[in-house]
Amino acid sequence: MSSPEGDPLDAMHLGAEAVRRHLRRYGLEPRRSLSQNHLVDGEALEAIVAAAAPAPGRTVLEIGPGIGILTGALLRAGAAVTAVEVDSRLASHLRERFERALEAGESDPSAPGALRLVESDALDVPVADLVAPPYDLVANLPYHITSPTLHHVLGEEPRPGRFVLMLQREVAERIAARPGGLSYLSVFVQYHASVEVVRIVPAASFEPAPGVDSAILVGNTRPRRLPAGEEDEMWRLVQAGFRERRKMVRNVLARQLPGLGRERIDAALAVVGISPDRRPQTLSVEDWLGLAEALEMIGAGWRQPGGVAAPG
Repeated sequence: MSSPEGDPLDAMHLGAEAVRRHLRRYGLEPRRSLSQNHLVDGEALEAIVAAAAPAPGRTVLEIGPGIGILTGALLRAGAAVTAVEVDSRLASHLRERFERALEAGESDPSAPGALRLVESDALDVPVADLVAPPYDLVANLPYHITSPTLHHVLGEEPRPGRFVLMLQREVAERIAARPGGLSYLSVFVQYHASVEVVRIVPAASFEPAPGVDSAILVGNTRPRRLPAGEEDEMWRLVQAGFRERRKMVRNVLARQLPGLGRERIDAALAVVGISPDRRPQTLSVEDWLGLAEALEMIGAGWRQPGGVAAPG
């Protein structure tokens, strides 16, 4: 099995046929249920690593390494990678393929080019059990776990300092949207980080090709603006708003949080300078922060029991 230094799947040699041969050789038929679409575009691979720009020995968390195409590129760049793979077939393959990097990781997990492999569902493991800060998140993320993964890694400590993610294009663009096209997921991620889409990656860049294009999303994490308990209350407010994101915010909040009362809602909106006929999708992160603060100041008593759901 080749090491990262002599990798047949590096950016120079990467291509659809090379990946198909590799998958056939090792009997690793992609599983649709796990959103296994392997990157075959060398330029896109280089773009991910360039955006991540890992310093030698910088800890990088990779979720869903697959056959290790991005893993190998990160190791060659000098990152100290912790890769989390749920598929036992692929985990076994990665152990064989990156034997030397794993040995280095056992000796010193923070060494440049060292690898730790965790065979598990990343959503079942606390972030603190996977990596110690500071670290970055770099991944060709399985489409079906995008939203829960972002909630998992940004909602818990330690949060990544930076994240570079290959996502479904529509989702990446929604996350990076400006007021007018926001969703709950947009507000959640933009509260935690400044984000931008840096590259569109066509469906043909993967094997097998998915039915949609992808995009590379880059985020730089911000300091938390609120204590954890107050964050939970703000997310409850934002969730209520986005249950009817195309309706007037005044009416939505009155229906979804009936304990508020229209007079209190109107007073809080006036304090923040939000017109009551605005739609939730037009409210920025700053608007939601201001509205939550105004409701607290007015003493609206809108808190209700229950947890905060993952963003969708």
